[in-house]
Amino acid sequence: MKRRIKKVAVLGSGVMGSRLACHFANIGLQVLLLDIVPREPNEKEKAAGLDTKSPQVRNRIVNQALQDTLKAKPSPIYHSSFAHRIRTGNFDDNLNEIADCDWVLEAVIENLEIKKSLFEKVEQHRKAGTLITSNTSGIPIHKLIEGRSDDFKQHFCGTHFFNPPRYLRLLEVIPTAHTKPEVTQFFMEYGDLYLGKTTVQAKDTPAFIANRVGVFSILLIFQLMKEFELSVEEIDAITGPVVGRPKSATFRTCDVVGIDTLVKVADNLYSDCPDDESRAYYQVPDFVRTMVEKGWIGDKGGQGFYKKIKTKEGSEILALDINTLEYSPKSKPRFASIGAVREEENLLKRIATLYQFPDKGGAFSKKFFGKLFAYAANRVPEISDEIYKVDDALKAGFGWETGVFEIWDALGFDHVIDEVGIENFPAWIAEMKQHNFKSFYKVENGNKLFYNQKSKQYEAIKEALDFIVLDNYRGSKVVWTNKGATIFDLGDGVLGLEFHTKMNTMGSDVIEGINKAIDMAEANYDALVIGNDGQNFSAGANLGMIFMMAVEQEFDELDFAIRTFQNTMMRVRYSSIPVVVAPFNMSLGGGCEITLHADAVQASAETYIGLVEVGAGVIPGGGGTKEFALRASDSFYEGDPELPILNNRFMTIGMAKVSTSGYEAFDLGILKSGRDHLSMNRSRLLADAKAKALSLARSGYTMPIERNDIKVLGKSALGGLLAGTYAMQQAHYITEHDLTIAKKLAYVICGGDLSEPQMVSERYLLNLEREAFLSLLGERKTLERIESILKTGKPLRN
Repeated sequence: MKRRIKKVAVLGSGVMGSRLACHFANIGLQVLLLDIVPREPNEKEKAAGLDTKSPQVRNRIVNQALQDTLKAKPSPIYHSSFAHRIRTGNFDDNLNEIADCDWVLEAVIENLEIKKSLFEKVEQHRKAGTLITSNTSGIPIHKLIEGRSDDFKQHFCGTHFFNPPRYLRLLEVIPTAHTKPEVTQFFMEYGDLYLGKTTVQAKDTPAFIANRVGVFSILLIFQLMKEFELSVEEIDAITGPVVGRPKSATFRTCDVVGIDTLVKVADNLYSDCPDDESRAYYQVPDFVRTMVEKGWIGDKGGQGFYKKIKTKEGSEILALDINTLEYSPKSKPRFASIGAVREEENLLKRIATLYQFPDKGGAFSKKFFGKLFAYAANRVPEISDEIYKVDDALKAGFGWETGVFEIWDALGFDHVIDEVGIENFPAWIAEMKQHNFKSFYKVENGNKLFYNQKSKQYEAIKEALDFIVLDNYRGSKVVWTNKGATIFDLGDGVLGLEFHTKMNTMGSDVIEGINKAIDMAEANYDALVIGNDGQNFSAGANLGMIFMMAVEQEFDELDFAIRTFQNTMMRVRYSSIPVVVAPFNMSLGGGCEITLHADAVQASAETYIGLVEVGAGVIPGGGGTKEFALRASDSFYEGDPELPILNNRFMTIGMAKVSTSGYEAFDLGILKSGRDHLSMNRSRLLADAKAKALSLARSGYTMPIERNDIKVLGKSALGGLLAGTYAMQQAHYITEHDLTIAKKLAYVICGGDLSEPQMVSERYLLNLEREAFLSLLGERKTLERIESILKTGKPLRN
């Protein structure tokens, strides 16, 4: 029988439990969130005459935890309205309600006896066949079900989410010997399709997969930094984005996670892994233990490896000297190796160069990666039979852009063995080398295969067969490319266009690629998908190019460039084949404008999209302002009040509003209900977009006709829009230059200073938009804003 989840009970409302409740609410589930009853009323409750029988007191812990979580930044919930899907209660009064739930997830404190005691109570109320899981990060899963019924055991497994569960994509599914195979398979599929997770089946071994290898890598760094005499800042410089790790790198990550938590995991691994050949690395260095004793445990303790202090100028970041345990102003390390790879966009090429570089950064990297490769290889088959699960767990759980075995492939299978020594690797690695295998992965027909150490041959990664990964298409599937864009044959008559500039900004190469892709699709294909596998969909237009032309006052060239951009966006809208755009993460400025002009949008649930051009001192000039005027007009036809609708569109652009999720993009009027849809799993986005494009093509797609029925309000609305803007400037909410930009924006979105409302065409509005854009590029303060963004990455309020 098909199993469906409608209602979930989350037991425990701590940091993890409350965030899991929010994420279940994100996907539309009813959620019952329970926690303990307080021992007694607090002082405020006593003053109000409440006692332990009062519902406010009995549910205080769970309610306070949920409210604190909902206030957290970044938000754990896609849309504020989704919080209403969560109902709170307590273990004493409401545990019986789990009988109505399809899945009961335990997320209480990491204490075996407390968890077992709770499961004993759960068994009294849970109906047979209900799924039951634990979110433990370290307690052996099999110990949790001692004394439970056969039905409980058969429907029980570990489901280890990583915090914060909305943003970290890993879900480790850990079955026991009693877990029904269909239960394990259900969680593998449900986590992927519904929760948007990279689901990895792990063995019931200490710390499972990601934490076992990931925590080892941190403790290895602790040891090597002493050996190489490197500072906290230097380590973070060479273990951060330069090698595909998050900006928080090593020590900032420790501060966020909690140094006490790291020590607890390390101590558990040291005691639980007596046969681990690298067990000595789990002995926490003295300087770290001293930090914990002093309460320097990271953000929750106010200081850790870094410390933020207030100064007369605002604030300053201090870094810890691990030798003296004293803080000093954070420095910016300089490594020749990092300078040598700074401009290299290809991550694996960066790592390969760094690995061989003859400076301290290179020497550290070579030793670090060598020991990490040996450790990961020695954990197979202990923690996983398949190498790709180790890589997937580290990428999804720790935010690494590429996995251990993927990096090893890039450096050369034999080369690494020669550098590190075959004696440091397990027998299956020696066997690979003996049989002349040269890599852990290879690509065939667009599918990534992995070396299976059990079968001793390459096999398909089953979990990824439904994904479209563009790196796997770079062989025979490329049909056209230039420096900024590549066109792929995605199969079934669908082309795919990828941007691959820095931050996927849209310059002349990308514009050429868009036009070329549409030409090719119209000639020989059925549909086009525009998307990519980068860190962000697109940060917008190439501001550097615009800035240079504006400084040189090359306004004819600028006019041509902006006109070309506008015409390209119109081609996206008006072509003889359906064009589906697949935005995700940052989709700003021009990245938003191309989305606005698509026939349909398949966006990631994690899409941060908006028209942010005012931050650069201009208005949207690639059809974004035109499109907002058009969409306002469509709302007029539906009978909505005209000026409030137009003002809402005006303010969305004027305040540079950006959605914090794909769901909020509907509220901003960027995505359209009924036409556009969201993908929970980022890995499925391109495949979902292809399916949507095929659906449009096969349902009889007809090219739309350019609009000439756009109602603009002219002077009747212009005064109203500007009245509020003047008030904001008088109250010092916006600057004089903000006011200048707002006047231009209002003029365009109102269709100019027409004496009365009338119908205009898209081309009319595009001309107004372009003229306003160009005139603002002639303003000194606009150029100052653009220069600030190019130099610092931050907008200037001038």
